[in-house]
Amino acid sequence: MNALQKLLGWVDARFPLTATYKAHLSEYYAPKNFNFWYFFGSLALLVLVIQIVTGIFLVMHYKPDGSLNAAGVPVAFASVEYIMRDVDWGWLVRYLHSTGASAFFVVVYLHMFRGMIYGSYRKPRELIWIFGVIIYLVLMAEAFMGYLLPWGQMSYWGAQVIINLFAAVPFIGNDLSLWIRGDFVVGDATLNRFFSFHVIAMPLVLLALVAAHLVALHEVGSNNPDGVEIKKKKGEDGKPLDGIPFHPYYTVKDILGVVVFLIAFSAVVFFAPEMGGYFLEANNFIPADPLKTPAHIAPVWYFTPYYAILRAVPPLLGSQFPGVLLMGVAVLIFFALPWLDRSPVKSIRYRGPIYKWFLAAFVISFIGLGWLGILPATPLYTWIARILSVVYFAFFLLMPWYTKIDKTKPEPERVTG
Repeated sequence: MNALQKLLGWVDARFPLTATYKAHLSEYYAPKNFNFWYFFGSLALLVLVIQIVTGIFLVMHYKPDGSLNAAGVPVAFASVEYIMRDVDWGWLVRYLHSTGASAFFVVVYLHMFRGMIYGSYRKPRELIWIFGVIIYLVLMAEAFMGYLLPWGQMSYWGAQVIINLFAAVPFIGNDLSLWIRGDFVVGDATLNRFFSFHVIAMPLVLLALVAAHLVALHEVGSNNPDGVEIKKKKGEDGKPLDGIPFHPYYTVKDILGVVVFLIAFSAVVFFAPEMGGYFLEANNFIPADPLKTPAHIAPVWYFTPYYAILRAVPPLLGSQFPGVLLMGVAVLIFFALPWLDRSPVKSIRYRGPIYKWFLAAFVISFIGLGWLGILPATPLYTWIARILSVVYFAFFLLMPWYTKIDKTKPEPERVTG
């Protein structure tokens, strides 16, 4: 026995290192018919690591201070400019972080879409889906709080508009918005508390939820494009007949997805970090000015579908609460998906045409609402947003009916490859 084996034995006697490696990698059997849609789970983990590492380096130089310096520029804004201009490779770290924020949502949206087409939220994976939706909610909070930190015009006024929406909540709205801001207006207190949550609280919650998501996944096993439970068919050795060890087979396969992703990610970082104003708006390169409101205020692209739903709902008795309520329901309704779907099959491969049409309409409505949320709210765009909002909610609310009457094909006994 060499020194390394002795060291490993010493560690294993005190910590389940080898047992954990076997349970979650080398002896965790995943379906052998994974396709490219299954890259996005590991890519989400990769982007989370990128965000944490780049965030650590940004925090070394960033100052969460809304007061003005000697040049009349907010200290927080000036610290971002200092990172971009004077810190060695600071521009690269900042662009990696800003591009990573958008990449995170691209990957998460595709990961959620994969779950919807293959029924990964169905029994016995309801808890995995719930953890995933909570991760999505925390990620939205993390992104919103981080968006304020550059203390540019869009950061400041975007936060002002969104926080003021909480004032529409009956009875507690004014106190709630005051509590979130920490002051009567978005100011230094808001910046400091958002910084604390963005840098410490939310990442810790995200890491805990990701761990719970993975543990729950490995407890019941991964879904697959056929929706077949591979644990039901085992060989004499007790191993699934249609499963292969996650490591090395899928860790090697994931490297392909990582390489392709990093090529696209690097192309954006080095050649188009602003992505035409969708990732970094022009107004955010202007210091925050409480006395000058931008002509058009819109959130970052990954929030715009819900922002369009908010604007599509007309006020009730002068209150925006119906829009705020519907915007919240549009996100929270994802929790109900496992119980709304009444289809006898999981995968879209064996579903009938009705579900496919409804899913296609949902995707079109989500993309359309995202586009409308970026644009000014003209009467025409508002009516289009209302129609798309109806389509969005119809996908969920009518699901118990159309999944029950839809004609399906029988699922195979084993995976088909």
